Amino acid sequence: MRFQHADDIWRDFPELVPAVISVRGVSADVSVADPVATFGELAAKRLAAASEGELPEIQAWRRAFSKMGLKPTQYRCASESLLRRFRKEGSLPRLHPLIDLCNAVSIAYAIPVAVFDTSKIAQYVQVRYATGDETYLTFSGETEHPPTGEVIFADAEGNAHARRWTNRQSGYSAIRDTTTDVLIVAEALHETAQSDIESLAATLCDELSAVWPVTPRPTILSASAPEFTA
Repeated sequence: MRFQHADDIWRDFPELVPAVISVRGVSADVSVADPVATFGELAAKRLAAASEGELPEIQAWRRAFSKMGLKPTQYRCASESLLRRFRKEGSLPRLHPLIDLCNAVSIAYAIPVAVFDTSKIAQYVQVRYATGDETYLTFSGETEHPPTGEVIFADAEGNAHARRWTNRQSGYSAIRDTTTDVLIVAEALHETAQSDIESLAATLCDELSAVWPVTPRPTILSASAPEFTA
């Protein structure tokens, strides 16, 4: 299993700082209520001082979406969508312990965190511009083909595991109760992205190890070291 960003993504977004974490041995029969509550409190404190759209982490993604030709308030990055819902409802829906934990960390840091079931990925994941031939499966079971030039997470068989960069994850590789091995990806573009991504990765690894009997493998990628191999 490999993960990397295509060269032209690094060229167009040199400020990008990604973290990748490989985890084997998760399950759905655990509770993450305490850490979810803790990270929710951190997010609430930030939102009490500024709306999600005013946070530097979100503003950086809005600039990236504009650069990709997307309307930032029509297509929001994953962390902005979560923060917006959290601000309005005071909580996030409970889906799966791993997703709940990653979503909570995401809103605390205002940084998108994606999680993929590696059993559904063919050989590798590459963040790249779509050619128009890839296949994307929605959560409702419909098949879509991302247009040429859209930033997607693609594997060796042309499956698009996420669309519009951090906007929409595929239902094909989504986490289920039967999932055991996962790939977690966090990406940031703001001025302090390097230190914030390092902190997020360390925090998430600590929480994962505290909940499951796992040994997470975190890696911070860069243009000079762009590939993660599990």
